[in-house]
Amino acid sequence: MKTFWAILSVAFIMAIVFPLVAIIVFITYLSEARYLFPLVIAAYISLGGFLVMARFELHRFKKYFFNGAGAVFVVALLFATPDIYDKTRQVIGDGSLEVEEYKPFQKKTKAVALAEPATLKIEDDLPVIDGATALYPIYSAFAQAVYPEKDYAVHGSEVMSNRTGQAYTNLINGTADIIFVLGPSAEQLKQAENSGKELTLTPIGKEAFVFFVNAKNPVTSLTVDDIKGIYAGEITNWQEVGGENDEIRAFQRPENSGSQTALQNFMGTTPIMDPPTENIASLMGTVIGEVADYKNHNNAIGYTFRYYSTQMVKNNNIRLLHVNGIEPTVDTIRSGDYPITNEFYAVTAGSENPHVKAFLEWVLSEQGQEIIEKTGYVPIKK
Repeated sequence: MKTFWAILSVAFIMAIVFPLVAIIVFITYLSEARYLFPLVIAAYISLGGFLVMARFELHRFKKYFFNGAGAVFVVALLFATPDIYDKTRQVIGDGSLEVEEYKPFQKKTKAVALAEPATLKIEDDLPVIDGATALYPIYSAFAQAVYPEKDYAVHGSEVMSNRTGQAYTNLINGTADIIFVLGPSAEQLKQAENSGKELTLTPIGKEAFVFFVNAKNPVTSLTVDDIKGIYAGEITNWQEVGGENDEIRAFQRPENSGSQTALQNFMGTTPIMDPPTENIASLMGTVIGEVADYKNHNNAIGYTFRYYSTQMVKNNNIRLLHVNGIEPTVDTIRSGDYPITNEFYAVTAGSENPHVKAFLEWVLSEQGQEIIEKTGYVPIKK
């Protein structure tokens, strides 16, 4: 009878603990901490073993208990390690760049400067400018040349950096007067139309749309057709394009981001496959969601823009691919040899700011184009 009540008491304690463990398991499974799932189960099993040993005073078996618990945790760790490793893997995205380094007028700013005073100076009624992260170094330098010297916060000032999607929204709702971005997506054009706004796109420079892979990937060049085949889901293994026998993990960017719109324009009428989503069997260990930043797996491929990847991020763990055998450089963009180039624009939507027209004319002037070239992009005017 004593043994019966001892067993019952242990079972009772475990039954009380179980709902708490179940909640923890549920939360970790649904969250980005799901890689802890095996360790939570191991802890629950070890707790049960400890209660049995303590309740039945089996202290002489404690060595076996600790060995057993250690084995359980080792097995759990073997299951969790790929996910834990994946959590530490660098993500190549557009959202976490230290744009503060390019703020105008700050000491040691990376924004370029003209050798002589700008031919245009705006002292009041400053046009509010916004744009893509990758273009912030350019329009920050514009502001540094033309605007009065003061602190321009990255968010909420006359010189903002809110990324492409939000920049278009700010332009359409009147929060910004000019934005510096790639061309709008179909959804952004529709948003402008629904708001009764007409977008005016003024080309100011050119940039290469680039694809990159993990530095350990032996593939160094793809054709335009190869890339379209990959993003259409028709080419699924690197072996098909001269690489190793490994599944291609082709990541995409969020809808209405500049690079996603660039991909859509590049693909043209070729349908784009659905991006990778979270899959427990893949051992990725992090919720990628409907779309993904570029998780730098050995079999991954992603895309961005040349200047952003080579000057702003400078990640040595990725390598830009040649396309049709042509490396994306300033010279090959200028010559037109690199096959995937995009114009970028100063976009307006009927702002009543009195300085917008003069500012745009200055951007297209020799000085404005000099800033674009000195920053590392290709000016629209040679």
